[in-house]
Amino acid sequence: MVSTIRKRDGRIENFDKEKIVNAVIKAMNHEFVSDLKYANDIAEKIHNLDNEVISVEEIQNLVEVELMKSQYKNVAKAYILYREKRNIARGRKTYDTYMGIVNTIANEITKENANMNTDTPAGMMMKFASETSKPFVLDMLLSDTAKDYVKSNYIHIHDADYYPTKSLTCLQHPLDRILRGGFHAGHGSSRPAKRIETAAIIACISMESIQNEMHGGQAIPAFDFYLAPYVRTSFIEELEKIEALQGIDLSKYKEMKFSDYEIVDLKGLEGEERYFRHAMNQTVNRVHQAMESFIHNMNTIHSRGGNQVVFSSINYGTDTSAEGRCIIREMLNSTLRGVGNGETPIFPIQIWKTKTGVNYLPQDKNYDLYKLACKVTAKRFFPNFVNLDATFNHHEKWNADDPKRYRYEVATMGCRTRVFENRHGEKTSIGRGNLSFTTVNIVKLALECMKMEDYDAKIKEFFRKLDRCIDVAADQLYDRYSFQRTALKKQFPMLMDGMWEDSEDLRYDEPVKNVIKTGTLGIGFIGLAETLIALTGKHHGESEESQELGLKIITHMRDRINEIASDRNLNYSLLATPAEGLSGKFTKKDREQFGMIKDITDKEYYTNSSHVPVWYKCSVEHKARIEAPYHDLERGGHIFYVELDGDATHNPDCIMQTVDLMHKYNIGYGSVNHTRNRCLDCGFENADKDMDTCPKCGSTAIDTIQRITGYLVGSVNNWNSAKKAELKDRVTHEV
Repeated sequence: MVSTIRKRDGRIENFDKEKIVNAVIKAMNHEFVSDLKYANDIAEKIHNLDNEVISVEEIQNLVEVELMKSQYKNVAKAYILYREKRNIARGRKTYDTYMGIVNTIANEITKENANMNTDTPAGMMMKFASETSKPFVLDMLLSDTAKDYVKSNYIHIHDADYYPTKSLTCLQHPLDRILRGGFHAGHGSSRPAKRIETAAIIACISMESIQNEMHGGQAIPAFDFYLAPYVRTSFIEELEKIEALQGIDLSKYKEMKFSDYEIVDLKGLEGEERYFRHAMNQTVNRVHQAMESFIHNMNTIHSRGGNQVVFSSINYGTDTSAEGRCIIREMLNSTLRGVGNGETPIFPIQIWKTKTGVNYLPQDKNYDLYKLACKVTAKRFFPNFVNLDATFNHHEKWNADDPKRYRYEVATMGCRTRVFENRHGEKTSIGRGNLSFTTVNIVKLALECMKMEDYDAKIKEFFRKLDRCIDVAADQLYDRYSFQRTALKKQFPMLMDGMWEDSEDLRYDEPVKNVIKTGTLGIGFIGLAETLIALTGKHHGESEESQELGLKIITHMRDRINEIASDRNLNYSLLATPAEGLSGKFTKKDREQFGMIKDITDKEYYTNSSHVPVWYKCSVEHKARIEAPYHDLERGGHIFYVELDGDATHNPDCIMQTVDLMHKYNIGYGSVNHTRNRCLDCGFENADKDMDTCPKCGSTAIDTIQRITGYLVGSVNNWNSAKKAELKDRVTHEV
């Protein structure tokens, strides 16, 4: 007797006679025939076969045979025709998807990632692989419950196309390890760095190489601290050049302590003072060129098979040594100058770490560099700002006198991913990252409860549904984590050679299961604003009642996720999802189910995480006050956005005012957006509103650079339709 069936994708399911009966009845209805008894007889005959397992194709063949032997030959023809149409439909959908890639058609598939060029051969291959692996994951690697919740639009599994590879998401690079000890990457190896130029190149190689082993971003948590020693060695090298050339002894300058590296005019200087200053001038020039080269490389060197530049971030700003200050200053100066023809560099995403006593107040050592950072942001969008003074970013071991205090400073990814707390070791960002994350569609949960008249019952039902979604997301993440743990060290040759915390002692063929537990599993959410509108009629930016409910919802998510983290002893965290490709997927399906609902499903996108809607006009301070409390809850990552009107280039004070609000309201991470036009032919940039012709070369090939989630995109034309719609709706905020 048949007890199970083998589906086309290889899955085994319980045999269900009713499915056969329903298929036969549908064919009969097409021919205006009805014979339920005969349909049941066919199903029973198949059920009574000796086979324990039977395939879908075998069942369909047997149904055809039975119908052809009966008086219902026309029904048999209808059944055969329907079966053929289904086969064609399955193949057609795949064919249309592939031909869209082949013909470089701009659609939601090819524009899923704005920084990936799917028109190139490497980009096409990546999309072919991506679209092939997604159904494999859905059918073969997910539990039935997770699969159902994905298909029903309750959850979204990020980077599902990478699921079969067992790759992890992102990493904060312990760059000092390979700068001091060298590394192996493919054929050959690199020696330890001695000069600033080499150190900057190794920083590029580190992120570029490990990008190929992971599916998310790459970051350096303490760029200034890591590269500072190579400023000193380069300075000594310059002194030794002079010693060799002049036959003099300048050794007293090699260990001399000084407060800064500055370029000075040599006119009027003589003797050793002139030689000393010349060596310093040369060193600063070399540091500047190294930073310039680093930025250029991060915007031109492609990774992931050659289809996109590295999704890179660097954190800096708290090294107060002369060498660290030199690194910071020249990184900012190089960014301000721009790349190539003066274009705004898209990568790395630069993140300034603000800290009272270090760089935030006028009396702080690096305050002058903080002012320069705000000037650069006013023109180049970067750096963003992470607030080390936020209560949840404090580390009890941080000490201003500790030369390695950066180990206790939170670092972030440009898109917003935050890794700090740790159940399996020291609280730190270094050598750790996110393993994977999944987002809950809380808007759909609210829409399902929206029409309930009893408010208390409505809210209670919403939370019941929310708990179920959190549980499903947590289970799915655990399943993926269990799958990732089976990967071998050899699958990640550079990542697991000491770059991921505690991985250096793994054997070549040993599973990574005992080291990746330090990573995080993120449960995200999208559309708090639309959720609140569905439940209360207003979003949190316009109603104190809605704000109260919003904080209750996100606090509940945080608490529930913390319970799961405790139960499973894993680093689960709540993430304010940075939705790019996801921004319109949830909305489109919800609109099909619930219809067009004002301020909820009437746009192509849902509002990112806990943000006030982009279309809601308010002051910067109001936005800060509303969004700030959520940052403490969203320990997996968060960001505060401000949209400025017009040209911010000559008004860095508005950047500083925004950072002041971050400190005032305990905001963890923020960035400032403004207008920046670029001529695609000559690279000319300015901030004129609606510039359509380049004043430098006369070209009409003009693009507007904008921030998409936490990073910049060189061309808004690469955005998907949902993000373009969101950009169109963005309003500016009054400082």
